[in-house]
Amino acid sequence: MTARRGRILLVVTLSAVLLAALAFTLRPAGRHAPVEAGTAVGVTPPAATSGGPSVIVPGRPGEPVVARPADEVRVTGSPHYNSLDVWFVRMMIPHHQQALQMAQLAPDRAASPGIKAIADRIRGAQAPEIGMMRGWLSARGLSAEVPDHDHGTMRGMQSPEALRRLAAARGADFDRLFVRMMTEHHQGAVTMATDLLGVGADQQLNEFANSVATEQAVEIDRMRALL
Repeated sequence: MTARRGRILLVVTLSAVLLAALAFTLRPAGRHAPVEAGTAVGVTPPAATSGGPSVIVPGRPGEPVVARPADEVRVTGSPHYNSLDVWFVRMMIPHHQQALQMAQLAPDRAASPGIKAIADRIRGAQAPEIGMMRGWLSARGLSAEVPDHDHGTMRGMQSPEALRRLAAARGADFDRLFVRMMTEHHQGAVTMATDLLGVGADQQLNEFANSVATEQAVEIDRMRALL
């Protein structure tokens, strides 16, 4: 019984030795050191640089990745806005400015508290929106000016003569004229904003245009209800 156990132990030991030798023989070249955690097999980790952090840049198909200094890597993607976004902002700024010009006449001329309240909401909403649009252009190095463009041709814009009549009106006459002119003005803004939703590329402007279309449509209904 003891001799049998000895033979079994010998066989097991020899098998283990043979398997270890076979594994050592078949080990791939270059794998003598363990791969560091977080390093993909077949990818050479970036070498440490003394000038700052490095960035892994993918190679073209069939080429390995490379490490480059971070200050040499530039974003090459297309901009997240297009020329129609820029045109919308440049047109909407003077459009809003005229709405403010009309709304600023209401406190001293309107008879209806409701008209005064609507004018106050217009001032409270559109003045900050002008600042937002100017900031959008500035952040992209774009000017708000459009040389030789007649802003009076935009949808809903009121003529200088119509603005003079509004400034000269008082009481109920002012209220009726204000509602008519501001309704036309808002309808123009709603159309401009709705048009952008189908062609613009900037997500921020998409949300802004949707807000303009929704809120000014609501104000049109409020003004009509007052008369």
